[in-house]
Amino acid sequence: MPETILKVEGLSKVFSSKKTRIHAVNSVSLQAKHGETIGIVGESGCGKTTLGRCIAGAYPVTCGIIDYKAEDGKHYQLETISKNDMKKIRREIQMIFQDPYSSLDPRMTVFDIISEPLKANFKHMPKGEMEETVKSIAEKVGLNPSYLKRYPHAFSGGQRQRIGIARALVLYPKIIVCDEAVSALDVSVQAQVINLLKDLQKEMNLTYLFISHDLSVVEHISDRVGVMYLGEMMEFAPSDDLYAKPRHPYTEALLSSVPVADPSVKFNSIPLEGEIPNPASLPSGCYFHTRCKYRKKICGEEKPAFEEVSPEHFVTCHRAKELSLKGII
Repeated sequence: MPETILKVEGLSKVFSSKKTRIHAVNSVSLQAKHGETIGIVGESGCGKTTLGRCIAGAYPVTCGIIDYKAEDGKHYQLETISKNDMKKIRREIQMIFQDPYSSLDPRMTVFDIISEPLKANFKHMPKGEMEETVKSIAEKVGLNPSYLKRYPHAFSGGQRQRIGIARALVLYPKIIVCDEAVSALDVSVQAQVINLLKDLQKEMNLTYLFISHDLSVVEHISDRVGVMYLGEMMEFAPSDDLYAKPRHPYTEALLSSVPVADPSVKFNSIPLEGEIPNPASLPSGCYFHTRCKYRKKICGEEKPAFEEVSPEHFVTCHRAKELSLKGII
């Protein structure tokens, strides 16, 4: 049984200015086991990327706990970790960014881009060893060693994303946050990059936090899936269970919008009424109640708990059990 290496409890992130406070992530809890892929889905602005960047240490956490079991066997609280310890942990938690164009410095060669994390973390690494490490990682991600002297403008989107993946892998991390890692790529290239990520995961025993708005891609790559809305985790469950029987009305609506490549199948999308509420002024009770067709009075008055409704299946909904028993969702 794989061990849990990442445990997030009640994580919140608020962006403040003189005029307003944006609640980007609201009391999110999840766990990741060694070697598995956790998918995070939801509409644009739901807090997926902010959650990933908080876990990776790119954003300071407003409140909550991020417990990480490092390679040395010790547990670290990433929200309160010292700078010296965080420098060591950064080697083990890396990110692949969404845009393969803007995430690479156009003035650096591919070799300089991939070797930059090595230079930052191992200042006295011999030049020959660094070159061998970079070449080895480049080959793992399908880059020809002759490409290392070129600049990013010479490559396609898929090749650039491979460079970004190589940069994330060069420190041999344990966790990689994939922030919309394939959304900017053509469908055929998406398949190549996803298969590459799965192969690398088996070879290097990696744990992925795979953030995407593409539900089909997430279903293909994920072991467990979390569905976010207005910064809150609405549903978290094993991938097969969530896609076969969603327990939250928001998840039900999202899955109904996924097109099926079969003309004989009738497309029954569930429309969501209204607009997403302002994250600077969150609604009372359940955040989703303003757009939910199953809402009752309690939904707008009391905040539902994030509770386990079946083995490993967690939902934030007052009516999840009732609607499931009635066969409505």
